[in-house]
Amino acid sequence: MGDSSVSEFAATASGRAFDDRYDRVLGKWGAPVEGVDVTTRHGTTRVNVCGPVAGPPVILLAGGGATSTSWFAVAGELAATHRVFAVDHLGDVGRSVIREPMRDVDDLMEWLVDVLDALGLASVAMVGHSYGAMVGLAFTIRNPDRADRLVLVDPNSCFAGFRAGFLVRAMPLLMRPTAARQRALIDWETAGVEVDPEWLDLVAFGAEHFPATRPVVPRRPRPSELSGVRCPMTVVLAGRSRVHDIRRVEARVRSSVPAARTVVVEAATHYTLPMTAAADLIAVVNEALR
Repeated sequence: MGDSSVSEFAATASGRAFDDRYDRVLGKWGAPVEGVDVTTRHGTTRVNVCGPVAGPPVILLAGGGATSTSWFAVAGELAATHRVFAVDHLGDVGRSVIREPMRDVDDLMEWLVDVLDALGLASVAMVGHSYGAMVGLAFTIRNPDRADRLVLVDPNSCFAGFRAGFLVRAMPLLMRPTAARQRALIDWETAGVEVDPEWLDLVAFGAEHFPATRPVVPRRPRPSELSGVRCPMTVVLAGRSRVHDIRRVEARVRSSVPAARTVVVEAATHYTLPMTAAADLIAVVNEALR
C-alpha cells in the first residue's frame, strides 16, 4: 500500500486509537524522545531519537509488527551514553509512511542507507531484534563500512530456521492478521512469562487495523557471507524462545562466526525481548557497544 492508505488511516478513528496506543508505549522510554521524520526514496521513515547529540550513534531495529516503541526498556538506559535512533520499519506497523513499495532486499538495503544518510550517520552500532536482526545482519554484510558493532537479539532465520511448531502457530496470523490471532501467538510463545500489556495492546491493535504491507525478508546468509562480517558481533538468545532451537542457533554462530560472542538470557522468550529481563539485555548491549 502507498502513502495515501497510511495517511488516510491516520485520520480515522482507528488511526487515532493506534496513535494513542503508540504514544502510551513511547511514554515508557525513561528519556526525552523526539520523533524525527526522514525522507527516503521509498517514503518517510519515523525515527524516535534520544540521548546526547554528541554521543556515539546506535540504531535500534525492532521485530516485525512490534514498532520502534518496543525498545522502551533499553533505550532510556542506552541514552545515558549514546545517541539512540529507533526506527519504524517502512511498510510495517508504526509511523513510517511508505510511498514506493520495496520489492526486494536491494530496495530494503537502499532504504536503510537512505535513513542513515538522512540522519548524517556514516557508521553506527546496530542492534536488531527478530526481523530487525535479519535486516541489521543483511545490512552489515552488504555495507561493512557502515556498521561498527552488531548486536542480534534472538535473531530468527539468520543462522537457523524456525521451529515447525512455531510456523504452524504463526500461519493463521500470516494468512489473516487479527488482534486475537496476534495475542494467541504471543501468549503461546511466551508461555506464562509476563508481557507488557500496553505494548501487547499496541501490537494486537496494529495487526488488525494498520494498513501494513508484507515486509521484504532477507534470506538466511551463507556461511561464506557470515565469515565476512568484520565488525564485532554479539548474539543474544532467549533461553525460553519457542521460535527456534537456540542451541542450534548458538552452534551455527560458533561455527560460522567464531569471533562472535553469544549470550543466553535464560528468563526471556522471543516475544518478551527486548522488554523482559531488560537489565540483563542492557548489560550485554552496553558491553557490546564499548
